[in-house]
Amino acid sequence: MRTFKDRLRHTFLFELIALSLVAIFGAWITGHSPAEMGTLGLMMSLLAMAWNLIYNWMFDQWDMKYRNMAPRGVKIRIIHALLFEGGLLIAGIFIVAWWLSITLVQALLLDLGFAAFFLVYAYVFNLTYDKTFPVPAQQAVAS
Repeated sequence: MRTFKDRLRHTFLFELIALSLVAIFGAWITGHSPAEMGTLGLMMSLLAMAWNLIYNWMFDQWDMKYRNMAPRGVKIRIIHALLFEGGLLIAGIFIVAWWLSITLVQALLLDLGFAAFFLVYAYVFNLTYDKTFPVPAQQAVAS
């Protein structure tokens, strides 16, 4: 199991690298400045964290009322993930359109690009992080 300090390092590096990549490559792809894209990346990150808290609280409320917190199988996990991403995408479209002064269709395409980027980025980052900072053998066996 990872320590709290390790989780802090993980979170900090994840966000720092992601924001840097969004600022640099987002500026290159869209023609907006790295400062604009970096700020947009930060806003989207804060949106994702806030939505994560609110959505999961609401989902737990629903689950308690209608399923009595029964174990969450594959079907519920898929529904949970799709609703989370859908809500984040909808909210993100308006932020992207407002911040970059673009149309909602352009914002949708860019937001879909963000979603695709973060899907791949999270996989690559976590794989690399696990190889760079492995869990000590004693802890891995004890878990």
